[in-house]
Order: sequence, then C-alpha cells, then structure tokens
Amino acid sequence: MTEPFELALDRSARTPLAEQIRCGIVAAIEGGVLEPGARLPSWQDLAAQLGVARGTVRTAYEKLSAAQLIEASRAAGTRVARRPRAIIHSATPPDEGGFIGLYQEMTQGPALFQMGIPATDTFPATLFTRLRAQSVRAEASSAPLYPDPRGELELRREIAGYLAVARGITCLPSQVFITAGFSGGLGLALSVLKLAGRTAWFEEPGFPWSRKGLELAGLSVAPIPVDADGIDIDRGIRDHRDAKLALVTPGQQAPLGFTLSLERRLRLLEWAAANSAWIIEDDYLSELQLAGRAAPALASLDRDGRVIHIGSFSKTISPSLRLGFLIAPVELTSRFADIAACLAPAPAPALQRATAEFIREGHYMRHLRRTKRAYAAKRQAILDCLSMSADANQLAAPGLAVLLRLPRGVPDVAVARELLAFGISPSPLSAWYASADNAGTGLLLGVATAPTRNIDLTCGRLFDVIDRFEARGRA
Repeated sequence: MTEPFELALDRSARTPLAEQIRCGIVAAIEGGVLEPGARLPSWQDLAAQLGVARGTVRTAYEKLSAAQLIEASRAAGTRVARRPRAIIHSATPPDEGGFIGLYQEMTQGPALFQMGIPATDTFPATLFTRLRAQSVRAEASSAPLYPDPRGELELRREIAGYLAVARGITCLPSQVFITAGFSGGLGLALSVLKLAGRTAWFEEPGFPWSRKGLELAGLSVAPIPVDADGIDIDRGIRDHRDAKLALVTPGQQAPLGFTLSLERRLRLLEWAAANSAWIIEDDYLSELQLAGRAAPALASLDRDGRVIHIGSFSKTISPSLRLGFLIAPVELTSRFADIAACLAPAPAPALQRATAEFIREGHYMRHLRRTKRAYAAKRQAILDCLSMSADANQLAAPGLAVLLRLPRGVPDVAVARELLAFGISPSPLSAWYASADNAGTGLLLGVATAPTRNIDLTCGRLFDVIDRFEARGRA
C-alpha cells in the first residue's frame, strides 16, 4: 500500500465483519485515500493484521472484485482498479430549473382553494380501499406474469362503456389505453405522432404542464387566444396554417371554463382532416360540469379519425392514483400498442382492476352525481362570500374554480405565494399564459378544496393580503 491505511472493526456490531471490511475499503477508495493503482495487502496478510479469519477478508475482497473496485493478479498483487474520477458533490444543490419549481409550488398541499385536488369528504374511500385490497390479494395469489401493457381488459371495457353513455364516444376496448394519468397519455400520444419540429396550436391561456410537454417533445407551441366560444380556430388557421397538432380542452376550457362552440368544433375537425393534422382532446373534467349536463366529447363528432381523446381519474377519484386513459383512432391502435409495450406500459394492474370494479358496480356514477351537488353548493358559497368584497365583474366561475380578478398592478404570483403561509393555495392566472405581455392577473380558487366551515374567515384573509399588495402599489 502506498499510504498507511487502517480499518476499524466493531465486533459488537450486527454488521458482519466481512461487510465492515468491504465498506471501509470502499470509503477509502471513494474518499481518495486509496488511489487507483494503490496496492492492498493480500487477504492472508490483512486477515492477520485485523485478527480475523482468512475467509472473512477473502469474502470482502471477492465482493470488491465483483464490483470492479479492485483487481488481483499473481504478478501485481491486489490493487485498486482504475476508474473514472469521483464526482465531487458541492454543498450547493443543483438548480432544479424554473418549471419544476413552478410545478412543486402549484402541487404542494393540501391547502385551501388548491386546484386539481378532489374533495375527500364526498369520495367513498372505505369502499374503494376494500376493492383495492381485494385486487391486491387476487394479484398476489395469481401467476407472476407480465400484464398487458395496454391495460387490463376489464378496465378498458368499462371505460369504453362509460364513454359511450357519458361522453358520446363510440369505441372498442382495443382503442382504449390505460395511462399514468393525463401526462402519461400525453407522452404516449406524442411518442406515437412523432411531430418534433412541427407547430402545435395551444390555448392561450392554457394548462402549463401540457404546454411544457409539447415543448419537451420538440414541438413549436403557437398560443391561440381563447374567447367565450373557446379556441379561435380562424386565428389559428390565419397565423399558423401549417400546424400539425392542436391540443384543446373543449369541454371546459382550462382555466377560463368556456365550452368550445359546435361551430368551432366542426371547424377544428375540418381543419384537421384537410391538413392531415391531429387533435388531442384533454377531457380533464369529464362529467364534472356543474351547470347542466356536460357537452359531448369532441371525439364523438370525429369521423376522420383525427382526435386522440385523453381522460383521467385525477379530478374524479384522486391524483395520487396516477390513472388515466387514452382513446386512439382505429388506424393508430397498432402503433399505440407498440409504444405502450416498449416505452409506456399501463400502471399497476391491481389498481386497474379495483377501478374497473368501482365503475362496474355503479359506484363511480353515483360518486360523480354526489360530487357535482357538493361542488355546486361550495361554488355558490365562495361566490356569495367573495361578492361581499369584490365587484361582479371581478368574479367568474370557470369549471371547478372561481376566478377572482385582481386590481391593476397587484401581482397574482406574489399574492399566491404569500397566501401559502396561511394554508391557502390559489393558482395565479398569469402562470397559465405563455406570453407575459398578454397575461391576465387573477386568482383561481379551487372549489373542491374550499373550506366547508368559516369560509368568510378564509376569504377575509385572502382580501387582507390583496389589499396589502394594492396599498404597496399606491405607496
């Protein structure tokens, strides 16, 4: 050995002596005490030095050799193997980037008025837990085989039946693919379509995660304004005629809540068919339309196979399931199956079977009806409370949120961050815009996570923070 090297053994510890020797040598190598090429004692000599059995040191050396940390030869003896220089870790953590920071800000919780999180008091948690436990037990006692990467057939059948009744979509189970939530479905679709370098229409404002997903897939995102009739199709054709994809939320636009008009739906489908373009329909709220019955899905009008419909159980059951589904056009089902098998297989089969049973027994539809009634009452309570301090033109009720427009000059991101200290987590409207120049400011208050009691106190805290920022702007 080129440098003195000592190993301290603790014979009273539960860790075997051979493992202590191995760990000590690994630490010395990684810490630079033993450099590449440094010679180690033979296992016989080290055993004598440490006062342990020869077999103990030999076992440690064999593990180090298997890990390619040492090399042994008759001529050169046992030496530290040549390996890449160890990375010196800085005490300063690496920069996580702007988007993941925004993601964590908008998903931390639980908190009051947080968007994207369903209420827990309306969900039959005990029932669903029982179904999951039954599925886990059945899975544990069955043969350990690879599951169908497209998803469990029983869940795909239930989803196809549900969509026919609730969303007006006629599809076969073979067109249904189970995904890891909406993001898993979007990733699967973009892998199949292979549109890197092409242009995609995207609603302005629109869901930040989806916009980032398109960018990561190499698409050029073209923000298309949204009005009371939904995405402006004529504007998209005029400014970005060569686009090959449109990602839309036609049922309830996220975040403004408008329903895409029938005229624009037909116009969008005509454009896609004429230009060999694709439409990804984000049906993120499914049946949770609080004012009347939800409009049929855009995919129900598709006769040319240009719409890829993506749904999720995140808003209706729980985002922690990471469970969603995708309906592929018939001509693309084989390609979707290939990508699913190799790159994006469906999540846990036991969870899928429990969800299938939940739908099959009618619990899902009953849960949706009960949830819609509860959410409608919560939304009205929020509007009543906010209207005592805000003008009518500052308030809107898009989807499962209440939008509170802020006074001019009040930064919605800063307000939202300050409210976090009080357990209140609205979503800043400006974060949904691609361009800061066009961004509106406001707070999106999630209906599902609104307080059930003392809502006036929570709204009071909300306006206290807003008033404080407004006062700073006047100073």
